Amino acid sequence: MRSLFIVVFLLPLLLFSQEKGIKFEHNTNWKTVKEKAKAENKYIFVDCFTTWCGPCIWMSENVFPQEKVGDFFNKNFVSLKIQMDQTAKDNDDVKSWYDESKRFEKDYEVRAYPTFLIFNPEGELVHRIVGGGDADDLIAKARMGLNPETQLVTLIKKYKANPNDADIVLKTAIAAISAYDNDLTNEALARYIQLAGTDALLSKENIQFILPAVNSTNSATFELFTNNMDKAEALLTELNLSFTVNDILAGVIIKDIVMPQVYDEANVSLDFEALLKQLKNDFPSIDTRRYMLHVKGEYFRIHKNWPGFKDVVNEIISTQDTIITSEMLNQFAYTIFENCDDLACLQSALLWSEKSLNPIENPRYLDTYANLLYKSGDVKNAVLWQEKAIKSASESEREQFEETLSKMKAGKPTWN
Repeated sequence: MRSLFIVVFLLPLLLFSQEKGIKFEHNTNWKTVKEKAKAENKYIFVDCFTTWCGPCIWMSENVFPQEKVGDFFNKNFVSLKIQMDQTAKDNDDVKSWYDESKRFEKDYEVRAYPTFLIFNPEGELVHRIVGGGDADDLIAKARMGLNPETQLVTLIKKYKANPNDADIVLKTAIAAISAYDNDLTNEALARYIQLAGTDALLSKENIQFILPAVNSTNSATFELFTNNMDKAEALLTELNLSFTVNDILAGVIIKDIVMPQVYDEANVSLDFEALLKQLKNDFPSIDTRRYMLHVKGEYFRIHKNWPGFKDVVNEIISTQDTIITSEMLNQFAYTIFENCDDLACLQSALLWSEKSLNPIENPRYLDTYANLLYKSGDVKNAVLWQEKAIKSASESEREQFEETLSKMKAGKPTWN
């Protein structure tokens, strides 16, 4: 009887805790949602998601349930989730939206997930947000959807009606960047430069907004930054940002031109020196050599060339010591442990792992070091270091570390 009392007593508290996040509509239809929004004079927030989308799941589990997110969205929106794919596990509520989800995909050009659509109280699409983010980021982007001055769809209409209004053109570009609409971003930024000039776009006020648009070698912003590296660099320095213009541009070049070749499994003899020469010829003002070392390491990892991987990592450590973190060293070392039996590779990995323990002996790094000792044949010291890892491990780590220690003592492999 006492246990029943406790359940009844706690039920209102449990229900209250479940209502802290966004309250999504259920067992309804689009017409009813629009009627409710109009009656309550609220905007409509629609989460277009799929069951296979990792960021969609992350948003649902980690962002939507937050109290501050719920406070903002429940005050301003009638919220709805629409599943865009179809699975055998779909319930009747999901199935009832099958036709509507197809219409949303077509009419509102839903191409990536998650996509968040915002409609005004009249049911007209005014804004879109593409991609996940933390709570503050989502709230900030949704707030843009409440303001006609920053609503993407509203701005597009204004932009088409007023293509010579530089202020509207820039606001449209900024909204397009947030929505990952690369075509509109490039069009609007190119138009803004025509109207206001390069100096107006490359200002302290604007540069933070346009940085995310430097995402392709074909983008207007890539050309803008390449042709004005000194001015852009001065602005990044003034803003105390931790990266350089060269970092940004080299990263885009690597992503667009180099990585497709690296991930081509048929490409078993990639000539990195020839590739560097090509990049230097095509992009003479941008230095990619430092980044190419890391790419080369990834190439050797993909093709399981562990002696090559070892040599590249040693070069990275010797030439880029100031930017190599303990986490990176641990990852390099653990990659060798998991994949390579070559003694020379294991000895190098032991040195990387030992370096990762300075100044803080992270339990995971201790585990890596112990495993490398064990695989190298030094069982006695491996056991000592693994016991040290267990002593400083968290509760969630300890069970796995103890299992590894048992294997060491039994003479069994600790690797797959």
